[in-house]
Amino acid sequence: MPYAMSVIISRAIPEIDGFKPSHRKLLYTMYKMGLITGNKTKSANVVGQTMKLNPHGDAAIYETMVRLTRGYEALLLPYVDSKGNFGRVYSRDMAYAASRYTEVKLEPVCAELFRSIDKDTVDMLDNYDNTQKEPALLPVTFPNILVAANQGIAVGMASNICSFNLGEVCDTAIEYIRDQNHPIETTLKAPDFRTGGSILYNAAEMRKIYETGRGSFKIRAKYGYDKKNNCIEITEIPYTTTVEAIIDKIVELVKSGRVREISDLRDETDLSGLKLTLDLKRGTDPDKLMAKLYKSTPLEDSFGCNFNVLIGQTPKVLGVREILEEWTAFRVECIRRELTYDIGRKKEKLHLLYGLKKILLDIDKAVAIVRNTEDEAEVVPNLMIGFGVDEVQGEYIAEIKLRNLNKEHVLKRIAEVSSLEDEIDDLEQTLSSGRRIKNIIIRDLTEIKKKYASPRRSDILYADEVVEYKEEEQIADYPVSVFVTNEGYFKKITPASLRMSSEHKLKEGDFILRTAELTNRCEMLVFTNLGQVYKTRLSDFEDTKASVLGDYLPSKLAMDEGERVVFTAFTTDYSGHMLFFFRNGKAAKIELASYQTKTNRKKLTGAYSTKSELAAVFQLAGESEFVLTSSNGKVLIVNSGAIAPKTTRETIGVAVMTLRQKCWLYRAEPMDEALFVKSDRYRTKNLPAAGSFLNDADKALRQQHDQMGLLQE
Repeated sequence: MPYAMSVIISRAIPEIDGFKPSHRKLLYTMYKMGLITGNKTKSANVVGQTMKLNPHGDAAIYETMVRLTRGYEALLLPYVDSKGNFGRVYSRDMAYAASRYTEVKLEPVCAELFRSIDKDTVDMLDNYDNTQKEPALLPVTFPNILVAANQGIAVGMASNICSFNLGEVCDTAIEYIRDQNHPIETTLKAPDFRTGGSILYNAAEMRKIYETGRGSFKIRAKYGYDKKNNCIEITEIPYTTTVEAIIDKIVELVKSGRVREISDLRDETDLSGLKLTLDLKRGTDPDKLMAKLYKSTPLEDSFGCNFNVLIGQTPKVLGVREILEEWTAFRVECIRRELTYDIGRKKEKLHLLYGLKKILLDIDKAVAIVRNTEDEAEVVPNLMIGFGVDEVQGEYIAEIKLRNLNKEHVLKRIAEVSSLEDEIDDLEQTLSSGRRIKNIIIRDLTEIKKKYASPRRSDILYADEVVEYKEEEQIADYPVSVFVTNEGYFKKITPASLRMSSEHKLKEGDFILRTAELTNRCEMLVFTNLGQVYKTRLSDFEDTKASVLGDYLPSKLAMDEGERVVFTAFTTDYSGHMLFFFRNGKAAKIELASYQTKTNRKKLTGAYSTKSELAAVFQLAGESEFVLTSSNGKVLIVNSGAIAPKTTRETIGVAVMTLRQKCWLYRAEPMDEALFVKSDRYRTKNLPAAGSFLNDADKALRQQHDQMGLLQE
């Protein structure tokens, strides 16, 4: 537990000034080395000096420095001006040079990090061996916690803070100080990253991040199309990835055949910046290719926000408004301490001037007291007695140089009394006025924005600007014949193969239940006895021959145990209807479009009602007639047009055939005029109807038809 607390409090989680301890120790060391002005020094010198505050190896300290440099390009607002090779944040393999070769100094903006640090604005702590003092926090004059991207993994928790544009952060802080109900999203548009890219703006998700400090947003790379050379040039990538990771993924896609439009891939990154070039094959649409790559590679990546900040040595996940509240309170305290320090120093000076004023009336007396005092130790006590001053004033008077005992010098010094009194009064009024302190913060933020703000690097893409290209699958389209057997075996056979051999191999007792002439792009809906439907494509099945058993659909479609095929429907556009007849004499006519889904779902439950046993299923392209036979021998001819269609898949249907008690719908089949001598006898104008018994002539025809069917089977 002590180790876990040490990692959380003293290593991995940033504090309200926007720095982790390692950053703070490094920058403070450079500040004390005088590197905020003057020339650069070798990085090795800085690393060595930092080890007096940071008890870690030089490699860890130098790695921390690298991330803060302008050359590494990780921060929107770099703190260290660098010379030499510091690698790049967007490259995994580009190594930085050793510390003995590179040179550094602080960037001018660091003056805003250390402003008035020597005026007791922050607490100073002992270093690890109690030989030096170091600041507990830096008195940053702007909300650096929102400007510097920060990531840390502690024990049991982590922090991941995205960077925002300095100008937008200053504007937001100013408006927040003026009005705590200020809508943050109006001034803080979106995160901004040093590596650029485009942020896909989702208003609801961004609002969630601003309010809770948690959430994620997507960043995508920027590219241009060189029409002359037929290539795509990627110049900005998401902050969360590297060039090498993108190249590896694209190479993998090309090798697997999922991307066929790229003929060559080159990393042309040089001193001018990042460039990844994709040579395209002739006829390739660059926008459609990039849409595919955005979905399949890190060219589009997510940044997961976790605004975990140490507040008073306690980790808290804060929204942007809460961060601004904590920073404002911290900054107000810094200014109060600075004002208190200035007032104290001015009062000390004023006190000395009051003592000087007393000797103005008789300078000769002061000289005489000093001359007539035999012991040096008695000079100050004698002056104290002679002029009624305290020891501090006496020491000050005694230390006045002989050349400064003239009236002109003394009068000039005393003239400062009134101005000092006015300054102290003004400072005390400011100290007691919360409004004046906030005005100081606003003034500082305005100046910082004017001096250091830069335009946004990351573009904002709103939902209506993002064009989503659907990947078109290259499915070969050719005629096929499909066969489905009673046992659930499926065969897809080309006409050429069927002409060579049309004799089917079947399991013993099995027979072909359904045959259809289709194309390879058709979709197949497989309805089962458990009221479910499995969706698949004919292209998902290999072309086969009549001489094989075919694919066993329950295994191929991973059906549930005990599930078997009752009907297969085929479609290309989901037009038409499905017609279900149930044993209770009801029928359900359901639009085929009810089974269409936007996502590529493989299985739909509730394909039809299971409240009554299924008697028969049909796919309707148009309206047609069906012959219904009850278990007691009555026959009814029904037109599907008389059955109202439903969009609800699990509808129990409408009553079609009126059945006596203990009777059920025995059979339903398509109408065939050859089955009846006079079919009008079995038709009716109104539904439901009981139907009629077969007359002798029709009964003979039906018996003959059934016998022919048995022979064919």
